[in-house]
Amino acid sequence: METVVNCFKKRPDAVARLICFPWAGGGSIHYARWGNVLSSSVEGEVPRKHFTCTCLHVVAKAPRKPCMVLIPKIHNMEPVHIFLSGASAPYSETRIKTPKRSDLSDEDFLKWLISIGGTPPELLANPEVLKLFLPALKADLHVVENYRCNKASSPLFSCPVTCFDGKDDIPHDLQAWKDITSGDFTIKMFHGSHFYLKDSGNEKIILDYVTKHLETSEMDYL
Repeated sequence: METVVNCFKKRPDAVARLICFPWAGGGSIHYARWGNVLSSSVEGEVPRKHFTCTCLHVVAKAPRKPCMVLIPKIHNMEPVHIFLSGASAPYSETRIKTPKRSDLSDEDFLKWLISIGGTPPELLANPEVLKLFLPALKADLHVVENYRCNKASSPLFSCPVTCFDGKDDIPHDLQAWKDITSGDFTIKMFHGSHFYLKDSGNEKIILDYVTKHLETSEMDYL
């Protein structure tokens, strides 16, 4: 696994690994400090470039299958728990009907970005930075907004699935994620909008929740 993931901080006695996938336009920097915050029982990691390239190669052959379904096929293992944040399931009508922000002009896209908040004002006020930032963000969003997969005829997993979201964000069809597992399904809402995760209070609650459930899940497998 070391060839496909990058560890924030080595936890020799960890009982579980938490693999974190950045959101559109984001990077691993937000998760990097989690290595110092997570308890010694959980090791935080992000995918390496090799992992991304491997996934892209497999996804290209099966574009209608969710990435999380392809991961077990690549590594022959199932997660002990899946945590999702602020997104409708890719087969949900809500997601299909959501306006494609990546198709907006740079001017309108910037107005939308300002309206949802969460982006540092100094970044938005710097034309040189925007020249680099906007194309990358729009490219990420284009992938997210245009990705579709068919709803599976039966659950793909047996592990628990938890969805997090901000109460003031645009509505997401979180309930649709229930169809991917035969295990427990939970939705937890937090104060805040699109960037609710950046609130330190929300982040602490989420990390405590994740740690508790990963430790419990690991005990179930012993």
